[in-house]
Amino acid sequence: MATKTIVPDKDALARVGRMVRKHLDANPKAEKIATDKAEIYALREFVSAEECKKLMMMIDVVAQPSELYAGTEREGFRTSYSGNFNPHDPFVKTISDRIDKVLGLPSKIGETIQGQRYMAGQQFKPHHDFFHVSEEYWQQERKRGGQRSWTAMLFMNKVEAGGATRFVNVGIDVEPKPGVLLIWNNATPEGLPNEDTLHAGTPVQRGVKYVLTKWYRTRKFS
Repeated sequence: MATKTIVPDKDALARVGRMVRKHLDANPKAEKIATDKAEIYALREFVSAEECKKLMMMIDVVAQPSELYAGTEREGFRTSYSGNFNPHDPFVKTISDRIDKVLGLPSKIGETIQGQRYMAGQQFKPHHDFFHVSEEYWQQERKRGGQRSWTAMLFMNKVEAGGATRFVNVGIDVEPKPGVLLIWNNATPEGLPNEDTLHAGTPVQRGVKYVLTKWYRTRKFS
């Protein structure tokens, strides 16, 4: 008799997926990228030029060499600098609440916003944002809010050359444009981790790239 494969948080991923999909599809400012492999949306002018400038300065303050989850470290895989923002900072909270609102999700399931800076030559090789439940780190993350559902990535500036966010299996490159919020579902509508959300921060060739990212779970993040 065949054993049934258990997918952690499957029902919750499907439920959160429906919530955000309904919210974004009703938003005339949300542009859905044409592909049947993943649910990817973009919103232009999500933040102002002045807000981008302030966020970039805040990223410079918190930036430290980016890390990977224990047991998944690979030399040269993620070479950017990054750091978490103070969630109690009034300006950070304003941006965070604005992201929550556009996705239609409660703030309690959102992770702390992380800022990232890529200098020339730096990159983040192809990876998934959802957690691989076979990895050791999952035992901790399942208690901290469960599987990652949606990702919201905000671009701060135009990069002189390189630095696109590449969805490898979808076959698209999203060029960094100031104020653009890129949003994607890390699961399929059925609630399965979507392998086609494999993406990379391609190497910056000239200039500097600033982004911030907010990930959402299926339960309250702690």
